[in-house]
Amino acid sequence: MIHGYHLILPMYGFWLPNDPRGSWSDFVWKWELVRFGKSTKSIHRRDIMSLTESEIQQRESAQKALNYEPVSINGQQALSIANGFAHRATRSNYNVWACAILPEHTHLVFARHTYKVEQMAKLLKAAATTEIIQDERHPLAKHKADDGRLPHMWAESHWKVYLDSEEQIENAIRYVTENPEREGKKPQHWSFVSLFRGLAPGHITYH
Repeated sequence: MIHGYHLILPMYGFWLPNDPRGSWSDFVWKWELVRFGKSTKSIHRRDIMSLTESEIQQRESAQKALNYEPVSINGQQALSIANGFAHRATRSNYNVWACAILPEHTHLVFARHTYKVEQMAKLLKAAATTEIIQDERHPLAKHKADDGRLPHMWAESHWKVYLDSEEQIENAIRYVTENPEREGKKPQHWSFVSLFRGLAPGHITYH
């Protein structure tokens, strides 16, 4: 039985579907990127330092074919995203066990819900985007259209892992919690994150 999810939300342009490090996509949807290779979908990820010179050139060329520069958020923008997540978690009664908001992607671990995980991801991204616009911190603000519309700051796709045991949940929480320090950043503590206290026999984690 599925008790929770580990969700990864990449920012726009961070992890392309044909990224030589591996990707979360089955198909390269943007035709400008097709010439840089087929989808490299894989559960396993390669660190950018492990890429060959030709693979790095391929990745950089693919990024240049995007409509906008890849998004990398700063600390103030991360705070806006966290506030958006907090509002959605409270409104929809999400039980979030871990969250790490990094410059180019975000990790969340949360309990199963009556909503499908895909809907949860969509609502979380929407809430974060609303908050960051209200705070006037949108990372692609300079590309605002004449009608006021802003480009999407999130990638279209996301990656999810289904967690069906206490061990898997605890491992995911540990991984996400330690992620900022692995990237040389300070630990993150968000008000909407609650302590995981285990799964009691017959316990149902969704609301």
